[in-house]
This record gives sequence, C-alpha cells and structure tokens, in this order.
Amino acid sequence: MEEIVFETKDAVDWSYRSEGVVNLVLAYSGSSPTFLGKVMRIKKLRNTRNENRDRSGSCLTTQEKLIWGEIKDLVSCQNKEIVDYLFVKHVMKPLLGHKYVTPGICLPVEKEFLESVKKIVTSQRHSWRANTLSVDTNRSFALLMDDLTIFSHGQVEDHKPCLTVEIKPKCGFLSSSSFIAEENVIKKSISRFEMYQVLKLRENQISQISEYDPLDLFSGSKDRIHKAIKALYSTPQNSLQVFLNGSLVFGGFRGGICKTTSKLELAFEHTLKDFFKTEDDCGLRANAFIELVAETVYASGALDQLLEVQKLDKYNIEGAIHAYYDLVDQPCKACQELESSKLSNQFGSMHSLPQDEKVNILKDFLISSTAIDCSVMISFRPIETGLSRSSSHGNIQLESTKQEFEYKIHFIDLDMRPLKRMEAYHESDKKITKTYQEMLKKKKGDQPRRF
Repeated sequence: MEEIVFETKDAVDWSYRSEGVVNLVLAYSGSSPTFLGKVMRIKKLRNTRNENRDRSGSCLTTQEKLIWGEIKDLVSCQNKEIVDYLFVKHVMKPLLGHKYVTPGICLPVEKEFLESVKKIVTSQRHSWRANTLSVDTNRSFALLMDDLTIFSHGQVEDHKPCLTVEIKPKCGFLSSSSFIAEENVIKKSISRFEMYQVLKLRENQISQISEYDPLDLFSGSKDRIHKAIKALYSTPQNSLQVFLNGSLVFGGFRGGICKTTSKLELAFEHTLKDFFKTEDDCGLRANAFIELVAETVYASGALDQLLEVQKLDKYNIEGAIHAYYDLVDQPCKACQELESSKLSNQFGSMHSLPQDEKVNILKDFLISSTAIDCSVMISFRPIETGLSRSSSHGNIQLESTKQEFEYKIHFIDLDMRPLKRMEAYHESDKKITKTYQEMLKKKKGDQPRRF
C-alpha cells in the first residue's frame, strides 16, 4: 500500500463501530476501493502518558527490553501503536497461527484528523459513554485492519448476509502451579472467571452471576461447548456480541446484557429471519444460532491453539510475581506479605534462578495474559446450492436447518501487556480469591445445623 496520511477531509468517511477500554473502532463508510472492507483502530486517551519510558525514547522499559530483546524492531520502536502492531506480528501471530491473526497496517494520522474523528465519535457513541475517555488526539498512528464482520473486501452483498460473533473466552484452564498458596488451593478447581463473577456481583458491576464457564468452551467436548455457547447467549454480560452485516444486533451495551429476556430474544429472532431457514416458532432461530456457533468452535479446533498459548504460564501470578520483583530490582512484596513460617524453599528457589530463566517466566506470563484477554471473531455466511466455495474458509453443515455455511475465525485484541501491570495482576488475583472464599464461608455458615 502506498504511503497514506489521514487528513481532516478523510474523517467524514469513518463512523463509530465500537470501543473497549483502550481502543475505539471506526468502520469505513466511504467509496475508496482501498478502504472498503476496512476498520480503523484508534487509541483512547489514557490518564497517564509516557510512563516509565526508556531514556533512549523507546516505548519499552529497560526490563521489557530484556524480555523482548530477541525482536530488534520491537525493542527499538518509539511509538506505542507500532509496538502493539509489531508484538502481534512477531509474537502472537506465530504462536496462534497465521490464518487466525491479521496484524493490520500502521498508518500515520494528522492531529486534525483525530480531532474530527473525536467529534464524530462523540455524536455517535452510546449516551452512557458520554463521560468516558475518547480519542487520544496526540497519537501519530492508527491501525488499519480488515473488517472481520464481513467476508469480502468490498460492499456487503445483499443476498449474502454475514453473521459475526465476538466472544471473550477468558482463561480456559486451571493452574496446577506449586506456587499457589495452600489457602488459595481453590484456584486449582474453580475457574478464575467463576470466582471473578462473585467479586463483580459484590461490587455491583453485574446484577447476576453468569452461567458461562470458560472450562466448558475449551473442553474439546461437543456437549460442553454447546453448554458454554448456550450460557453465553443466556447471560452474555460483556462476553458476547453479535453483528449482522457489520451492524451490532445483540450485546455490547453498558456492561453487556446480564440476562437475555424474552423481549430481547424475540428481537434477535426477528433479526435472524433471513439468515436461518426455520419456521417462525419462537426460539428456533436462537437455537440454530447456538448450534451453529458451537459446532464451528468444535469442528475448527481454533480454541485448542489459543489454550496452548494460555498455558504458557506455568507458575501462576503467585509464582511469577517473585520473578518480577527480582527483575525490577525491588524488595519482594509478595515475600514480605507471607508469614515467616510460610516462606518455603520454593520461593527461595525462584529468587535464586538465573536472570534469563526469570525473564522467560515473565515473558510466558505476559504472552499468556494477552491470550487470556483476547477476543475471538467468527463470521458466517450461507452457501447457496451450486455456488463455489472459498478454499480459504471453513465449511459447516447445520443439521437443524439443512443449511451449509462458510466461516472464518480470527483472534483480536492481542496487544502487549506492560510489565508494570504485574503488581496489579497480583492484587486483583488476591482480591478475587479472597472474595470467593468469603462467599463460600458465608454460604456454609448460612446452612441450617443438623441436630
């Protein structure tokens, strides 16, 4: 692609699509063939800027340079947007598979372009986001990516609807690390997602506990995967969004939908009337949707690869935090919090490891964290009888509707996790575990005594 700089006049061709904590996504609505089928990802304003920037101007700290030192372009890079792009390209794409990851292209943007985009975003985003952080107009690059909610690199074909599901699968395994403290052994049998639900409920972030368990989705069992997708549909929260021809039709509201009501299901059924060939009986299209997603997850095996990357963390945060304090050359707060009687040899052995081993422990933990927090996008479109199939897409037969669909799967939101976040990970882990344990004790105390 030739050198392109986005200017003020270009802003009118982009419209608000969605946003997360860190990024805003804009969809292209103009007519240039270069950008048809593209979205633009722009960084949101942060509360702090240039924290811990290396004196050489690099975006990475001295310790991060040790961790990612094998990737020369990454270590020398002086722009955060390009750092994230290089991390996806050189680290996550080889690990997750080239067919599942598209890093995109970093393109320069003028400040005036971002200021115009900010006005567009302000007028189009949900009202509840009015007081949240918007476009960071001081950025110099934006990421141009394929629009994964459509199939072609052009206009959506009216007679070929495209249904796209975005799932935040979260952590799909239970840690068996010997560094997990005896009082936290619950972490070896209950998923982090399930425990975190209790804390979210206590802090009024959600109104009810989700039925979803990531262990089902990553199980490799057809029945358990179906159970997981059904649970995501029933209690999606912010873990499930559905797009039809690029437009959001389910999920994605403030904090997500805690529970799919009959009214919401009726509206979703109506939305799917031209996608699934079923009778108008209530619930049939929703059931077909759940079946299609579950069958595709099972048949594709894409989540198997994601799980392997998540499992790179062999030590859990309770072990990795000790390596972190050594690498940043600070007294180990994790050891200070432990009673002297609980300072076992295993923590001493961690602190006595050679630096290169500690670097690898932290590298694997940070890569695993990215894999745990990513999203998976699965797009479907019906295959009409007699038409040729694309060799680059998978095919799935849906028995309940006697239809065949082609699908494509991609992993997104694969940005590098800053090393400085290790302490926050540790504090969050302690809070989640403690809250869950308190809930169990209260539940046990509330049980009637037997005489």
